[in-house]
Amino acid sequence: MRDGLQCYCRPCASEYHRERQLARGKNVRPRVEAPPGHKYCRKCERIKPHSEWDRNKRASDGLSTRCKPCRAAEGRASHLKRQYGMTEAERDEMITSQGGLCCICQKVPAVHVDHCHETGRVRGVLCFNCNSAIGKLGDDPDVLRRAIAYLEGHAWKPTLVAPGVCRQPS
Repeated sequence: MRDGLQCYCRPCASEYHRERQLARGKNVRPRVEAPPGHKYCRKCERIKPHSEWDRNKRASDGLSTRCKPCRAAEGRASHLKRQYGMTEAERDEMITSQGGLCCICQKVPAVHVDHCHETGRVRGVLCFNCNSAIGKLGDDPDVLRRAIAYLEGHAWKPTLVAPGVCRQPS
């Protein structure tokens, strides 16, 4: 209007907009009232205190659209899909087929997806220590064999044949 004000109050304008969207066949989310200091999460459908929400300066209330646990779950799922091309159900199926334990140490629950860094092929699900050990050894079977020989008491020491030329033991 000329005076800079709307002809309807906010609740009436909101109701009018909702009715118009429904008439057009659009999906209108029902408004869920939350007590002061709380917000409704549409993902988990629970009302939670503001302490369980990440900040978002661009949002009208200054909080994210999903609570912290829901955002973390979405982040894990998108990481699996983006990095390994698998869903959480496929990862859980792999863990079940392994008996729930790490393939290598068979002591700790398997939680980390192991993959070949050259081909990107998923090999299995390991515990944190076994997965990082393979990664730190460079996914190289020869280095792993030397590590096994070292642990069994057979140190693999190269012998110097000529200056700058070493022979590896067979």
